[in-house]
Amino acid sequence: MTANSTAYKAPPTPAPGRRARGPRARSASSARRPGWTPWLYLLPALVLLGGLLVYPIYQLGLISFLEYTQAQVSGGEPATFQGLGNYRTLFADSQFWQVLLATVVFAAVCVLATLVTGCALAVLLTRIRAVPRLALMLAALGAWATPAITGSTVWVFLFDADFGPVNRVLGLGDHSWTYGRYSAFALVLLEVLWCSFPFVMVTVYAGIRAIPAEVLEAAALDGASQWRVWRSVTAPMLRPILTVVTIQSVIWDFKVFTQIYVMTNGGGIAGQNLVLNVYAYQKAFASSQYSLGSAIGVVMLLILLAVTLVYLRLVRRQGEEL
Repeated sequence: MTANSTAYKAPPTPAPGRRARGPRARSASSARRPGWTPWLYLLPALVLLGGLLVYPIYQLGLISFLEYTQAQVSGGEPATFQGLGNYRTLFADSQFWQVLLATVVFAAVCVLATLVTGCALAVLLTRIRAVPRLALMLAALGAWATPAITGSTVWVFLFDADFGPVNRVLGLGDHSWTYGRYSAFALVLLEVLWCSFPFVMVTVYAGIRAIPAEVLEAAALDGASQWRVWRSVTAPMLRPILTVVTIQSVIWDFKVFTQIYVMTNGGGIAGQNLVLNVYAYQKAFASSQYSLGSAIGVVMLLILLAVTLVYLRLVRRQGEEL
């Protein structure tokens, strides 16, 4: 190199705390900001959801603040604004709190039973051969695809006191499963579990198949039992999937209507098997108190939103991305 050659000078290093500027920095910042393109792709779905969800929720909330009975529906009297009057009436009703407690307990048991059954069968699917696996998948998907009213009618026949085959097999004579409060809830629980576990099973099974086999093999080589592998390896890696199926199960089981209405003939003897959805139906359509039924629907919506937000917050605190 000659003396006249220009010596190479490195670009100046930005001072600490000062962000580097230039084409590279601008390109990196623009890559981090996707802009409006994703929202444009989501716009048709958002418009559809807005029409199907936002407007009905708005109408539900509006009616809950009005005096809206059969007289207002028929046009005989104008709807008057009641403010929080419908909610005060609802919260002063002792039956509402009894139904709310029964709904929460019933939904919690249904969610727990669904998750345990679905996860156990998902693990079983990874242990059995192709033919039994296909048979179990087809049977589960058949239960999942059965309409709720059809499945409920079949279960009522199976446990019928006079003609049901279950009583004959168990030797129970003319025992009525829907007469007692807890036996009726247990019967509905079995039907809800039967039609709900396939979703959890298929979803968790797909998640297990996505886990690298080397991870499970390493845990087995370290001497971990099947339960320890599930608790320490599989379940943490499936946490996002388990979060989704848990939230879905909470929403589905909390707003159960068809199974209770069909299997307990509208809520059981003297309303002993009422849940919030059936209770709202009775208030709105059997008693023509549409404003009270709407208030119950708003309470259910707020409870489900609160449960979902709390669960998501707990998951995000553990560092999981959904």
